[in-house]
Amino acid sequence: MTDQPMAKPIPRDTSGRSQWWDVWDQFKTHKGALFGAGVFLFILLAVTIGPLVWTIEPTFIDIRARNSGPSLAHPFGTDQLGRDILARMMAGGQVSIAVGLTAMAISVLLGALIGVVAGFFRRLDGMLMGLTDLFLALPLLPLLLVMVMLFRETLSRSFGPEMGTFILIVSAIGITSWMQTARIVRGEVLALKEREFVLAARSIGTPSRRMILRHILPNVLSPIMVSATLGIATAIITESALSFLGLGFPPDFPTWGRLLFDAIDYLQQYPERVFWPGLAISLTVLSVNYIGDGLRDALDPRIRGR
Repeated sequence: MTDQPMAKPIPRDTSGRSQWWDVWDQFKTHKGALFGAGVFLFILLAVTIGPLVWTIEPTFIDIRARNSGPSLAHPFGTDQLGRDILARMMAGGQVSIAVGLTAMAISVLLGALIGVVAGFFRRLDGMLMGLTDLFLALPLLPLLLVMVMLFRETLSRSFGPEMGTFILIVSAIGITSWMQTARIVRGEVLALKEREFVLAARSIGTPSRRMILRHILPNVLSPIMVSATLGIATAIITESALSFLGLGFPPDFPTWGRLLFDAIDYLQQYPERVFWPGLAISLTVLSVNYIGDGLRDALDPRIRGR
């Protein structure tokens, strides 16, 4: 009887590679996501670092240069009061993106919390989903208009016109846009509750809080991140719509939607005034949506290894 050669042990990866490197490896294979990330990064740098380079104040009025076309002094031209449109575009981008990020954070936190609680605790499911259906049945734009009309003056007196309007708009958008996230997260949690690793954790007496933090939340991170990116786009469009209707920030406080609203009366004579803020809104929303598609694929462990 001859000795059989021993099988060689399978080498293990001991490099300590983080799973976030795997996420990045999957993300960078998505060409659209890379394009969207590049465009969004460019817009962020333009609205944050741009004012340090282009030092003209967005509220500076030069009557002698009003309604002028693109030139070296004013690359995007000036408006009816002689204010530099490039400076107002950068200032408006700061406000619009800040509104998008803040409102997204509010809506995602509310949606993820309600979705996880409703999916994990059966006794709370009916009540929370009933609340979600109630909010889904409400007409959002009229509701936003009513909230703006009711609370604008009170918040403006308490925090100032700009900060009061900012708090009102991000709160209104965040409170009225969490429902889709809640439904998606609830569906994922209901499916995860029947998986073997969750049943095993429950069988050894793992507390509910630890089970949610260690087993449920990491596995619903993909739909949450997708909802977050879509939430940024939705918040930017909603803020632009409110500003376009004249119910957003004050007239001397530029946003991309406000620039569109101010350019309506001069659309035929100066169509470029509509083009620049419209292009900025479109590129921002498009890039964020592409980033969301890439994150969905990268954060899903079922797709990441392909």
